[in-house]
Amino acid sequence: MDEQRKKQDGPRVVLGVGAGIASYKVCELLRRLTESGHSVKVVPTADALRFVGEPTWAALSGQPVATSVWEGVSEVPHVRIGQRADLVFVAPATADLLAKAAHGLADDLLTNTLLTARCPVVFAPAMHTEMWDHPATQANVATLRERGNIVVTPASGRLTGADTGPGRLPEAAELFEVAVRVLAGAPQDLAGRHVVVSAGGTREPIDPVRFIGNRSSGIQGYALAKVAAARGAKVTLVAANTSLPDPAGAAVVRVGSALEMRTAVLEAAASADAVVMAAAVADFRPVTSATSKIKKREGEDTLPIELVKNPDILAELVLRRTPGQVIAGFAAETDDVLEHGRAKLARKGCDLLVVNQVGEDLTFGAPDNAGVVLSASGPEREIPRGSKEALAAVVWDEIAALLG
Repeated sequence: MDEQRKKQDGPRVVLGVGAGIASYKVCELLRRLTESGHSVKVVPTADALRFVGEPTWAALSGQPVATSVWEGVSEVPHVRIGQRADLVFVAPATADLLAKAAHGLADDLLTNTLLTARCPVVFAPAMHTEMWDHPATQANVATLRERGNIVVTPASGRLTGADTGPGRLPEAAELFEVAVRVLAGAPQDLAGRHVVVSAGGTREPIDPVRFIGNRSSGIQGYALAKVAAARGAKVTLVAANTSLPDPAGAAVVRVGSALEMRTAVLEAAASADAVVMAAAVADFRPVTSATSKIKKREGEDTLPIELVKNPDILAELVLRRTPGQVIAGFAAETDDVLEHGRAKLARKGCDLLVVNQVGEDLTFGAPDNAGVVLSASGPEREIPRGSKEALAAVVWDEIAALLG
């Protein structure tokens, strides 16, 4: 079987390209899709071809580019392309495209395709911050999400010119992961929901160069954010001291200490349907933090550091919960895992608690994890060792069931 036939036998993806400067990044997304065996039909808008030309899309996809409803009319492309797709992925999704999709307008081949598609549809917006934040755009995004479409929250960073802020198209590798998860059959049971996830480990300053911290890498929290986005959720990720790239589909709020984590999580949770506290939050912080580096002194072998308890963010979330809100926590234990976990679930009052055993070479920084989901209202569910995304999927299964 020749290479072209192999491509056509793979999952059928329609790659819609909007008229934005970020379309150059979509070339890399197309390359990843085709090299992993997907059959990709590129459908750019007329103005999108001003940024990246038709020959580039054709060469990378190995297929003719569909640009007009008036080409190949006998094959009824404005209907058939959408009908035959396993996934429609629009990137960059401009403010104009989002508005047309939300209101059912169909003045070109791509918008016709969006109306005829009965497969999952993913929009990856990219635009200037003012356009993304505009109430009209936010209303259109909300409408699309309510209908079960996945709208990937744009990243923050350098935009066109010298501007910086939310509205940047996520990197191709992250978008590719979203496409793969959706094609793998990720349920859309979180569509229209807002979820908050915390990740990483807080650091409590002793002086400007030292801190009390922990070994958390943030990988599990980021996996929770990625899986939630692929299941249709609007995701706010509160990340403490991680070196991981922003996951596509999550609005990332960066924090350092437990007090900063508390402020950010409580603010985001006020409008959330579910909150998952996966971050490793320090239980204590120094009463005072030196304003300059603490120096060793001759004749002094010890340096007492007085500690004070940090606020219990998970318990506070439970006290402040809104009607119908689901709250889940994580408990990292080194011994008597289930015993400590059950006691913590009763003490915190949350709906779910994921308990797992941790150690220097176990879980922290590793790509895999295992655990047990404890429930305040149902049976315990053991999660065998596997990828952290697999564990995240089970956690969202449980949360989605509680959300109903």
